[in-house]
Amino acid sequence: MKSLKEEIMSLVAQYVREEHSEKTFLPGESPVPPSGKVFGVEEVQNLVDSALEFWLTTGRFDEAFRRRLAGFVGVRHALTTNSGSSANLLAVSALTSPLLGERALRAGDEVITVASGFPTTVNPILQNRLIPVFVDVDIPTYNVIPDRVEEAIGPRTRAVILAHTLGNPFDVARILEIVDRHDLWLIEDCCDALGATYDDQMVGTFGSLATCSFYPAHHITMGEGGAVLTKTPLLKRIVESFRDWGRDCWCEPGKENTCGKRFDWKLGDLPEGYDHKYCYSHLGFNLKITDMQAAVALAQMDRLPDFIAKRRENWNLLKAGLSSLEEHLILPTATPGSDPSWFGFTMTLRNGSISRTNLLAYLDERRIGTRLLFGGNLLRQPYFRGLPHRVVGGLENSDTITERTFWIGVYPGIDGAMIEYVIESLHRFFGH
Repeated sequence: MKSLKEEIMSLVAQYVREEHSEKTFLPGESPVPPSGKVFGVEEVQNLVDSALEFWLTTGRFDEAFRRRLAGFVGVRHALTTNSGSSANLLAVSALTSPLLGERALRAGDEVITVASGFPTTVNPILQNRLIPVFVDVDIPTYNVIPDRVEEAIGPRTRAVILAHTLGNPFDVARILEIVDRHDLWLIEDCCDALGATYDDQMVGTFGSLATCSFYPAHHITMGEGGAVLTKTPLLKRIVESFRDWGRDCWCEPGKENTCGKRFDWKLGDLPEGYDHKYCYSHLGFNLKITDMQAAVALAQMDRLPDFIAKRRENWNLLKAGLSSLEEHLILPTATPGSDPSWFGFTMTLRNGSISRTNLLAYLDERRIGTRLLFGGNLLRQPYFRGLPHRVVGGLENSDTITERTFWIGVYPGIDGAMIEYVIESLHRFFGH
């Protein structure tokens, strides 16, 4: 006799197979999205299991997921949060902690980053009253030009935050040499790059801190969600504090007195013995996830190696199939020494004689989804007017990206027939 829970799980499996089965691809009728989630029975069963348990804050699924993620990347600590954007906010905020002593970032200190990318790689710099220093990127890797980072270092430079653009690692060896020589913090934004390697080592293991995103467009999904990665226990403690209201206590939800001296602390101007659960060391937030989100992501971890392999396969098929269009399109290139975990297939029109708007409209008519390289040159975005910053060197490539670059999908939901249709469509547009 099945238990009630077993019966529920059996019905969930039946429902997923019937309602979320793969549809036959029909060229011109079925969409080819630029990104999306891929899931199956296990994710939905985990989600229902968590719902039945009704432990709605972080719990056992979150703990299991954090262990799996840290082990996969090769770091000591993985701290979940409610988005990749929040992960970046926590990572930058952590570097302002007084617990870091003389190395703590202070208002007016400078952080080097690139002008072209996603806003929430840059926004935490400004939100912490720091000054972003912008440098240009290379085309066709779309990553930072390391020599520009060297040029940008000034007397108040304290940190560098860089994304591995669309899953393609930046030149880690050169950037590490620069930050080590100048005693700078390095934050790796790995939100688009989970599983990418540089010199056979996972991205996310090079910087003092690294970040991930688990939005549906990313390598795995929990709906909304992200993580901060670090090898350093002190940074783990600081990130956790900023994430959890700024508290000094490190007890997991539902637990207390993990330190064994809950009423024995003397912090700040509080009376001796003030309950450690209500002592606050940082100007913090509440950016935790729910266990239901973690339950989905935990099941996704089993699929992650295949997801990464499929992304690479799709990218390679596009690169081969579009190679004869290089008179019109600059095709993407992996950074030397890297094995990217591709987020998308990026292309830049070689000159302005062909309208990107017309090309994207044509692809849209054929139900092929496209995206721009996020915000392009962020200094040209409406929100950036009047914000403090510094620019070192020209931003010509960032402007080119703003005007002539786009990308198409390689995510695991795209199959060979879709790839062939995309290739044929682009050849048709350029008259081949």
